[in-house]
Amino acid sequence: MCRPTSPRFLCATILALGLGLAGGGAAAQAISIGLQQEPTSLDPTSDATASIDGMLTQNVFESLTTVDSAGVPQPQLAQGWTISDDGLTYVFTLVEGVAFHDGTPFDADIVKYSFDRAMGEGSENPTKAIFAPVESVTVIDPRTVEVKLSRRDAFFLFNLAQGDASMVTPGTAATNRTSPNGTGPFKFDGWTRGDRLTLVKNPDHRNADSVQLERVVFRFIAEPAAASAALMAEEIDAFPGFPAPELLVQFEADPRFDVTVGSTEGEVILAMNNARPPFDNLDVRRAVNTALDRDAIIEGAMYGRALPIGSFYPPHGPAYVDLTGTYPHDPAQARGMFEAAGVAGATMTMRVPPFPYATRSAEIIQAQLSEAGIDARVEIVEWGFWLDEVYGKHNYEMTIIAQTSPNDMGNFARGPGYYFGYDNPDYTALWNRIREEADPDARNEMLREGQRVLADDAVHFFMFQLPLLGVFRTGIEGFWPSQPVQFQPLAGVTVGN
Repeated sequence: MCRPTSPRFLCATILALGLGLAGGGAAAQAISIGLQQEPTSLDPTSDATASIDGMLTQNVFESLTTVDSAGVPQPQLAQGWTISDDGLTYVFTLVEGVAFHDGTPFDADIVKYSFDRAMGEGSENPTKAIFAPVESVTVIDPRTVEVKLSRRDAFFLFNLAQGDASMVTPGTAATNRTSPNGTGPFKFDGWTRGDRLTLVKNPDHRNADSVQLERVVFRFIAEPAAASAALMAEEIDAFPGFPAPELLVQFEADPRFDVTVGSTEGEVILAMNNARPPFDNLDVRRAVNTALDRDAIIEGAMYGRALPIGSFYPPHGPAYVDLTGTYPHDPAQARGMFEAAGVAGATMTMRVPPFPYATRSAEIIQAQLSEAGIDARVEIVEWGFWLDEVYGKHNYEMTIIAQTSPNDMGNFARGPGYYFGYDNPDYTALWNRIREEADPDARNEMLREGQRVLADDAVHFFMFQLPLLGVFRTGIEGFWPSQPVQFQPLAGVTVGN
């Protein structure tokens, strides 16, 4: 489940109708959106669930920066900034007249509080590491903030656009888990757990005149068949992360719908706990890679609608290296490798979250490992359990997950404290050089080197890049066809007749 060290993961019945006239003469509009993953919290600054960003970041919450559909940083609550020649001092000029939905004014003190809270010793921020370069945050005046870094960070402005860097108030930070309070173009209206979350337009937003949606209802539909049925019955209008690639054909043939197939920043991996036997043994990890057939997994789990990866980097990225041939599929050779490593016939357990891409892949992997002499067990667990036991306590042997954040090769530089359990000082040193390199060409060359290291170390079995499969009622416009970040801005979405 991008921020260089983010651990975001991937991880709907109201018919949207015209509601009359909005301000400025535009038709008031509503939309119902299907979403596969329901979060356990609504605070992007304290929970790693990707769907929080998908619903709330840059919609309810805002940050100093945002990004456009190409992933390029743009002004948001900071209307502009200057950067010192050495790349260590950023001075942000804030937008005037902004208030939170509860009426709290936004100013430089809020910025300092939000940074200090994210960086604090007791912070629960899921990507606290993105604030590691920050040495100090100084309020110059109510509209000006100076941020000093201890080292250059090529991803700093990009990282500030993410949900982890959302601006929050001292008075409501503790209640954002269930009642989010931001400065965005939409306000939180309600959350019925297990069913839906509702947003309404913020009429006091500085860009309210350009926002046409008056109401947004997210419907939580985990089962692919139920998602398809809700769309076909016109109970929901859009499913931008449609979970059933095998069912796309029927929507492509139906004139009521538009279908898009885009890309995400989500690398789907069979993660192996490098800190736990037998996966602390490089030979075992290489044997797993040799036992598995990536193309068969993509065909069986994704019906061919995904691109293979051989390391931890998206195929659409400028530094991509095709490493899918590093460990050719050979069950007989893998069986011999397992025997040489002393684990032939061993039981290996996959703890898998309940997402179709993961559960389907697990079934295929189980059969392929069995062919190589391994007794693979599949344990499907609820998302909250996965976050607590697998991600939080590192209590797993193998798991399948989409790491959906951009620029997140830095996760492999987090050492044994991260749930990968991977600890390679040479790679960590390389990543430190990558994140400080200002020249894109030089940085891309180092990113290629990093991909080769991760493939050679067989840290995980790198499976495929999670596609963004979208099904939309004809006439809906404004959704990004691909996903350079976790969030989907709704301020530009419109619903036709």
